[in-house]
Amino acid sequence: MADKVPGKAWVVVFCGTAVNLCLGILYAWSVWAGALVPKDLKMAGTVMTGANEGWVYLTNAEAATPFSLCVIIFALLMIPGGRIQDKISPKFGAIVGGLFLALGCIIAGVTKSYTGLIIGFGVFGGIGMGIGYAAPTPAALSWFGPHKRGLIAGLVVGGYGGAALYVSPLGAYLLSHGGLTYSFVVLGILFAVVTIIAGSQLAKAPPGYVAPAAVVKAGAAPAKAAGTLVDWNPGDMMKTWQFYALVFMFIGTTQSGLLVIANAAGLLGTTAKAIPFFAANAWILASYGGLVNAAGRVGTGMYSDKIGRGNAYALNCIISAVCLFLMPSIIGAKSVFFLFIAVGIAFWQYGGGLALMPSFTADFFGPKNLGMNYGLVFLGWGFGFFMARIGGTIKDITGSLDWAFYISALVLIGAVVLSWVTKRPMLEHEK
Repeated sequence: MADKVPGKAWVVVFCGTAVNLCLGILYAWSVWAGALVPKDLKMAGTVMTGANEGWVYLTNAEAATPFSLCVIIFALLMIPGGRIQDKISPKFGAIVGGLFLALGCIIAGVTKSYTGLIIGFGVFGGIGMGIGYAAPTPAALSWFGPHKRGLIAGLVVGGYGGAALYVSPLGAYLLSHGGLTYSFVVLGILFAVVTIIAGSQLAKAPPGYVAPAAVVKAGAAPAKAAGTLVDWNPGDMMKTWQFYALVFMFIGTTQSGLLVIANAAGLLGTTAKAIPFFAANAWILASYGGLVNAAGRVGTGMYSDKIGRGNAYALNCIISAVCLFLMPSIIGAKSVFFLFIAVGIAFWQYGGGLALMPSFTADFFGPKNLGMNYGLVFLGWGFGFFMARIGGTIKDITGSLDWAFYISALVLIGAVVLSWVTKRPMLEHEK
């Protein structure tokens, strides 16, 4: 039997990716942070002039707060967002989430204040992302079997990571032509339009639908991404130690990525001081990171279907930890080439984690309750915010991110060790 799915399945994948392309504004935060934090920190607290008249300069720690708050609220709202996806519909969740994000951007822009950034980007943005992001991936995975979960999850969440590809340069363009307020408001309107159109096409596979099985050629080895045949409910899932292992693994892969993402533009600006083009266009690193982030989701998802989720996780994280240990030396040597390599690996690993974790959850606990189950596992992503906040504080105190990179690498190594001993839970009749 051919491995075929209905055309509607691919419509859901495409539209889910489009929704995530809007929700992924989080990954362009460093562009706004670059405009909010003065080169001379002594100017923090003073009022801006020109196109940003009325705005006030922030410290590094203050600029990291809306970002970090958005992350933790995003993670917390994934739980009710997953419930909405499971019990109401992914269409409803995607549209409501998109409208919350759009409103948050507009609030952040028109208030011209630190409080407005916290409420608009941090609170409303986090709510929008949590509810909206919970909808596309479970809906898309419901149409496909375990042998394609990595790829499909990678494609859908790749939209979220790939958002930096266009939001970073577009945000920089809007900032240069109209200022902070203009950039937030224009993007808010754009997100509202796109999420309403794309979100309206999302749907779960109908009751009774059976996803096509993998076609295995004679003599070929089966794919390693085999999943459970049991659909665990959230309560039973939380009684297993594997649930908590997945949460910690999510923390590991997330904290290192968010540390780099939150500081991407600043890292290039510091390393490339002697190169006027890069120094003046630090958004390029954020945009490049978005490309690798998105590619890492699709690529990691694809090879995790072949070599297994655990092997893919360990491969990504070990290489990324090495790069984090080397980052201070790279920055000190002013090597733009090696900075792009190290940051690219960090973004690939982080993006790959966001493709692996929903696939891990579906493999371990089944696809039926994936919205709610993955929402609970996604708490690990929210807990990973701490490193971005610690990084801002360390930089304010020491003048660099060196110790933040070292700490982050150690956490990542600990997560790899845990991944080696974590296997899916098995009920008595499965053994």
